[in-house]
Amino acid sequence: MKLSLDEVRHVAELAKLELSDEEISLYAEQLSAILDYAEQIKGVDTSQVPPTPYVLPLSNVMRDDVLGECLSNEAAVANAADAKDGYFRVRAIFDE
Repeated sequence: MKLSLDEVRHVAELAKLELSDEEISLYAEQLSAILDYAEQIKGVDTSQVPPTPYVLPLSNVMRDDVLGECLSNEAAVANAADAKDGYFRVRAIFDE
């Protein structure tokens, strides 16, 4: 598929790229070659290839979620820069 120079200019404009006329000519050739290769790939028969969500085998490396002992409120706020009545105090963001 051969891209015109105007099509490359349009794509460059959408991407907010400022390209010289030399760059536009170069990219027209390169993008056309990429599109031609994509057309070739579309012609490959993949009917006998099973759908594969991942190329490499994956396994879950996370540990099981096990219920454990929770921190007390006092321990949770013990190292807080500012705490009051068992709550973390932070600077207000919105005026009320």
